[in-house]
Amino acid sequence: MQADRRWLARREDSQNLGAQNNFLSRLKYKLESVTRPFARAIVPALKPFTTRWRQSLPFRVVTVNVLVATALILLIGGSTVTTISNDLAERSRNHALNDSARATIAAQQVINSAAASDRSTLSTLMLQVRSAIRDTSASSLIYVRRQPGQPPSTDAPLDFRTGPGVMEAVTKELSSSIATGNLPQIWQHVTLDKANDSFGNKIPAIIAATSLHFPGSAGTYDLFIAYDLDPTASAVKTISRALLGSGAAIVALIALLSWLMIAKVTRPIRDAAEVTRQIAAGVHSARMRQHGDKTLDVLSANFNEMADTLNMRITELNTLSTMQQHFVSDVSHELRTPLTTIRLASDVLVNNKHHQKLDPQRQRATKVLSDQVKRFESLLTDLLEISRYDAGRVQLSIEPTSLTSLTREVIESLQPLSNSLIEFRPRGAYASIDIDPRRIRRILTNLIGNAIEHGENKPIIVTTDSNNCAVAVTVRDYGTGMTEEQTQRVFDRFWRADSSRKRTLGGTGLGLAIAKEDASVHGGSIDVWALPGKGSSFRLTLPLDPAQERVVSPLPREPDDAPGAANSAAELTAGAPELPEPGAARKRASKKTAACMSTSKSGLPCNDPNSGEKR
Repeated sequence: MQADRRWLARREDSQNLGAQNNFLSRLKYKLESVTRPFARAIVPALKPFTTRWRQSLPFRVVTVNVLVATALILLIGGSTVTTISNDLAERSRNHALNDSARATIAAQQVINSAAASDRSTLSTLMLQVRSAIRDTSASSLIYVRRQPGQPPSTDAPLDFRTGPGVMEAVTKELSSSIATGNLPQIWQHVTLDKANDSFGNKIPAIIAATSLHFPGSAGTYDLFIAYDLDPTASAVKTISRALLGSGAAIVALIALLSWLMIAKVTRPIRDAAEVTRQIAAGVHSARMRQHGDKTLDVLSANFNEMADTLNMRITELNTLSTMQQHFVSDVSHELRTPLTTIRLASDVLVNNKHHQKLDPQRQRATKVLSDQVKRFESLLTDLLEISRYDAGRVQLSIEPTSLTSLTREVIESLQPLSNSLIEFRPRGAYASIDIDPRRIRRILTNLIGNAIEHGENKPIIVTTDSNNCAVAVTVRDYGTGMTEEQTQRVFDRFWRADSSRKRTLGGTGLGLAIAKEDASVHGGSIDVWALPGKGSSFRLTLPLDPAQERVVSPLPREPDDAPGAANSAAELTAGAPELPEPGAARKRASKKTAACMSTSKSGLPCNDPNSGEKR
């Protein structure tokens, strides 16, 4: 039973908690539905302000100073106006009450000194009371009436008033308060119609109420005197406007001074930014100037010293780089002549008719000598090419060339050297583009040669394609592959993933470095995808317009059959892989080409939807 009760209690608690959560969710939804329209309207309007706030330090400083100054001025000005208004109101009230008391005393003295008992004498007495009140009081807004609730009397004199609006301004609360007789004098703030005003404007006023006791059956009369407070209200308004104008002037002055001070303080920072920009642009003689402030001058001196040191180091590095370039170029040129002589001599030894008569050991020695001399000559050629790139003396021989045709020629020339099939899949890039065919041929020869070298005698797939932005070619092999660290160094000079591997085509370790330079000089790029044991894929992308800043490659960097790819078309096996069916990949490539063409025609930059990379 206890377990059942605990279970029921937990169930009730969970139900209550669920109801609370539902209520909070509904409340949150309602609040969001109410605030969302305001947020949509306010956020765009505040975007220029928020952007300027994030980007400008002077704007932030001036804004904070103005807000703080405005808050202080409003606080101090508001308290000052309130104090002055209360003081003026109190003085006006005391003046009105004192004036009403004097008028009441004077009127009551007239009543007490008279011996009136019939209607005629009481009427005469009322006229005397009226004159005494008008002569004593500073206000002409007077209203005297017989107090309600008394027995009617034929001898009681008539009520009178000497100003408009007083009778209408007397409220029931004021009448009942004066009728109780608990206080000798009652006052109340009211509003009266402004004299000679056809627009119905009101003016503030205060009514002081007292009682006058007539003799005989006349009974008690109420005396109401209204005092105009419009001069006091006008004085408060004048003071408020003066304080508001003074506060606005002070805020504007604070904003101006803050802007000038922050501009002066940040001037060295702006100077430093301008000097660094000039130094980055190549003007190494740019320096910061002195500002006449000790701290800022120390900053300028230290910055200029750092710039001098940096300039000296840059000059040294440029000198060393120039010396290195000259050394490599000179050595390569100097070695070419003796190397040519050695190569001719080795050719004579190999091609001599007496070569076959030599013993096998000497035949092998002459063959190794000839091969190494050729490799040495290739190394010198690559070094000369690298030195040209380092010196910036590369010149392109531009010719209209079809990338697809050029790729087919390279494949046909390298197929005899490969023990596996090199499959060519042209999807585009048939039209001629302006490139240097010798350099692009060298890139393709290097990429396909590396695929043959590291492809483990497995098929190689070469694909070309194009769009409205660029042309591209990918070389996919299923060999040893590379790790992520190796792919980051694959374009380094003289670097090899496995220096002990037997080479089929020879090489110097500069092929990919030169290929990258050849692609860059065309405004293009080479990138690589690889996985250990799954092969690799190199992609060459050449823009149709070398001046275009962003291009999209028509071919993805990651191959279609890559493990884990969403569009995987085939599974890799331990043996020779099954080549992916080209039809689906062709359709995907045509979709990417159409997307790029539509994007380019719309005037927007081309972005690769597959690789997510921009150049």
